[in-house]
Amino acid sequence: MKKHFFVVAAVIISSTLNAQSQLRNGGDTTSTSLDEVVLTANKYPNKTSLTGKVVTIITSEQLERSGGKDLSQLLTEQAGLFISGANSNAGKDKSVYLRGARVEHTLITIDGIPVYDPSGIGSNFDIRNLPLSNIERIEILKGSQSTLYGSDAIAGVINIITKKSGAKLIAGNALLSYGSNETVRTNAGFNGRSGIIDYNAALSFQNTKGINETINQSNSPVTDKDGYQQTGIQLGLGIRPSDKIYIQPFFRFSTIKGDIDQGAFTDELDYTYTQKSWQAGVKNEFNIGKSKLNILYNYNNINRLYTDDSIKSRNGYDTWSQGSYKGAEHYADAYIHIPVNNQLKLTGGVDYRSSVSDQSYSSVGFFGPYKSAYSKDSLHQNQFGIYAAMNLNDKSAFNLELGIRVNFHSEFGSNAVFNINPSYLINKKVKLFANISSAYRTPSLYQLFSEYGNANLKPEVGITTEAGLQYFSADNKFSSRAVAFSRNVKDVIFFYFNSTTFQSQYINQDKQKDNGFELETSYKINKGTTIKAFYTYVTGEITTQKNGKDTTYNNLLRRPKSSIGITIGIQLCENLYVSSNLMSIGKRKDAYFDNNTFSTVYTTLKSYMLWDIYAEYGLLKNKLKLFADCRNITGSKYTEISGFNTLGFNGNGGIRFTF
Repeated sequence: MKKHFFVVAAVIISSTLNAQSQLRNGGDTTSTSLDEVVLTANKYPNKTSLTGKVVTIITSEQLERSGGKDLSQLLTEQAGLFISGANSNAGKDKSVYLRGARVEHTLITIDGIPVYDPSGIGSNFDIRNLPLSNIERIEILKGSQSTLYGSDAIAGVINIITKKSGAKLIAGNALLSYGSNETVRTNAGFNGRSGIIDYNAALSFQNTKGINETINQSNSPVTDKDGYQQTGIQLGLGIRPSDKIYIQPFFRFSTIKGDIDQGAFTDELDYTYTQKSWQAGVKNEFNIGKSKLNILYNYNNINRLYTDDSIKSRNGYDTWSQGSYKGAEHYADAYIHIPVNNQLKLTGGVDYRSSVSDQSYSSVGFFGPYKSAYSKDSLHQNQFGIYAAMNLNDKSAFNLELGIRVNFHSEFGSNAVFNINPSYLINKKVKLFANISSAYRTPSLYQLFSEYGNANLKPEVGITTEAGLQYFSADNKFSSRAVAFSRNVKDVIFFYFNSTTFQSQYINQDKQKDNGFELETSYKINKGTTIKAFYTYVTGEITTQKNGKDTTYNNLLRRPKSSIGITIGIQLCENLYVSSNLMSIGKRKDAYFDNNTFSTVYTTLKSYMLWDIYAEYGLLKNKLKLFADCRNITGSKYTEISGFNTLGFNGNGGIRFTF
């Protein structure tokens, strides 16, 4: 199967390259994609021509033209990414699937610093805490990346780069929009520089009445809209006591609250949640000759509270329940980048991560009161890593990246990962690359120490192989990339239920195998018109034990095998810009728990297409812009998650001002 994917990818990209030779030339002074500088691939600024890693960049221009979206809606438009829940109710949890991998196999970083939720079952970070208005750029690094980034980076890394200070004494921006479901978005930001000090500050707010989160099968009149509200604060400071030292303390705060429902096809009138999270830390940069030393520290704190205070219980079992989940984490990273010469660059570092959690759950129902609690004395773990990487950029256009990491964990001891990534640039037009890398994910606190926990769990370990080529035209107008990949993960953590003893526990048992390919292309027809398109395909199967025997079956629940995206952007005149985005999402398998039969129901979700149109008009030399964003303009009826509604046709409009 691996060979099949690589052959298909090679054939399609070959056809694309042949077609490109017929495209007309034109004058364009923009820099080539080869000269694009990325931060995430190597943990230091590096041109894409000098790395064989697969990186997708969402620019500040794209972010600016996404004022009517949230982060999940923007990410799900990218090749190889599918965010389940992105177009469901605003408060619905958003599940990030990168190349078809499990949610907890994609690492989220903010300005290069990994962020987690220690109180969650999988420890994955909630992207609802990150409003687009505070983001400058996003880099999506695909493939196993644990060598540099540690745990959870089995499928890749999504690096959220926040807005920083400008060159002026004071500059700023503001946005106000209103749209469907009485949705209000507003944000304001300021930044500046004076002498050795620079600063940035931003405030964001979103409030929506929402939609009824679940599908009402019984047509019961007892339904409600599930509202949602998010508030965010971001503060940053930069201090340059000399040209060799740069100190950057930062603080971020987010609060979320809203209404949720009981589950698939099960409405709930009085089920609410609140979430408060904040991060504080400092980034330090020290220039030592040509080398640069980075020392980072981040403290992450999260507090989630769920309360079901229904007057009338639908199933007769619970009439009141409340769950409190608190988590805290310290993260520190120190690494040095040493450019030995123009061809050889070395990177080495150490990082440390300490996690604790307090959790409690109480309920009063048909069987009487119930209560469980876990304190930070029982829910805690530490891990320490040492890593090193080498980048060799030969004058003959051959590049080689090597890396290794050894990780030490307080529960299961040590493990090691590696990466080997050669690439070759032909005539500064075609880049051939291959990659073989291993990665790991450590068990979460809940999986280790809860009532279903297993202190003997081992880390999940994966190996990814990928190969592809990327083409850049000499006139900077056309580029395309084809990548085929295969990912194998063993010791996958599985929630095991013994039907004989009725006991449950997390165990290492499953083996996950995924294969796929991605095709991407971009063509700048003229100075004001650009077309981008992608096609992705992924399939996966899991091997598990049933009745003492290995059983293999396809298991990519809620993730499409095939997806297609086409975006056309046109600058009609100096002040008017319009774009159209078309997405086609294939069929998906899904499963949900039926509260009436107390059983799991397996189903197939239909394929669907979404067509969005965006327009903006600039005034006052484009400092003031009016925009409108219409989504799903054909009113396509579809389901992302079994038993839950999607937004249908929706839109918003507003103003954006910069000074």
